[in-house]
Amino acid sequence: MLTDEEVMAAIVAGDQRVYADMVRRHGRPVALYAYRMLGNENEAEDIAQETFLRLWTQAARWQPGKAALSTWLHRIAHNLCIDFLRKHRISQDAGLEEDLVDTQPTAEESMATEADHIMLQAALGKLPERQRSALLLTHYQGLSNREVADILAVSIDALESLLARARRSLKNYWQSASQQSAVTGEKS
Repeated sequence: MLTDEEVMAAIVAGDQRVYADMVRRHGRPVALYAYRMLGNENEAEDIAQETFLRLWTQAARWQPGKAALSTWLHRIAHNLCIDFLRKHRISQDAGLEEDLVDTQPTAEESMATEADHIMLQAALGKLPERQRSALLLTHYQGLSNREVADILAVSIDALESLLARARRSLKNYWQSASQQSAVTGEKS
């Protein structure tokens, strides 16, 4: 397996095989991150394609030791998502892709899971961009706090503050939505 430095040197030299391998390896995580940020599959695909186009055309700009290749790719995707959101003034719910489960849920479980999923999407969509990004990158992309701090260009302390505020906002939203749902259920 090649190191990040060897991979980037090969891409700078025009090695299409190594580039294609990096697209296969990192394409899905980058596309999922973009989807979770934008909530739109087509736009997420465009962001992922642009991210990998930049990998090909700007590989020489990557600085070894400053960030891992996966961190660098997520930072590019993050910046493209933020640019897209600002350009289109989107305040829609962020999309989430549920994990696939081997067992088939009952109809009641499916409805409850779908309702929870919709509530979570709505809650994430209401978070400020940086809080949403911090949560998605740490919890859904599985990146370390150091990697996420690098992607967002903040200190680890600032990242932890973003995460704490995001979790608090999600908790408050969830509690208020649950209470509202209970009140609505009582009136029915």
